Amino acid sequence: MTLEGKRVGFGLTGSHSTYSKVFPQIEKLVKMKADVVPIVSYTVKNIDTKFGKAKDHIDKIERITGKSVISTIPEAEPLGPKEPLDIMILAPLTGHSLSKFANGLTDSAPLMAAKSTLRNQNPVVAGISTNDALGLNGENLMKLLASKLIYFIPFGQDAPHSKPNSLVSKMDYLTQTVDSALNFTQLQPIIIPFHDDNVLE
Repeated sequence: MTLEGKRVGFGLTGSHSTYSKVFPQIEKLVKMKADVVPIVSYTVKNIDTKFGKAKDHIDKIERITGKSVISTIPEAEPLGPKEPLDIMILAPLTGHSLSKFANGLTDSAPLMAAKSTLRNQNPVVAGISTNDALGLNGENLMKLLASKLIYFIPFGQDAPHSKPNSLVSKMDYLTQTVDSALNFTQLQPIIIPFHDDNVLE
């Protein structure tokens, strides 16, 4: 698998606990010679949490990609007509941003980049991380699953007993999902055991 010459947008939204799983995937894309364009939401750029300081996250993303992050809608808008992406990744994609994406609400740089990519008839890959995918947000997840040009990193229940409505993508499958999506195919199976001990005997 090679991504040499491919212009890959990588959009991060505010699932801070998932960044440690996502950063290695950005590194992998860079090693595969993809031209990775980092795009972050307001939360990623500005909110400090117990999972780290926003500035440290931004510094790490910029160090890995060798590029300054895109963090505003005006900065992301040219990714449609003037500087198109071959593929756009949203990972982690929170339930908050998932619901907006499913309903056509474009109020962040990652969502603008995703909208611009779909406008160009190019694929968008979603790596979900949401506590309510099997709850009220389920209808939004189904909307995106049924949409053309949107492909999902395989996901499962990360904590079925303590958080029964939660679904998280297994980020280790990100590059395989990107490879399939560039061929307009969904990597299967899409629903997987997130942990081996989640499987009933």
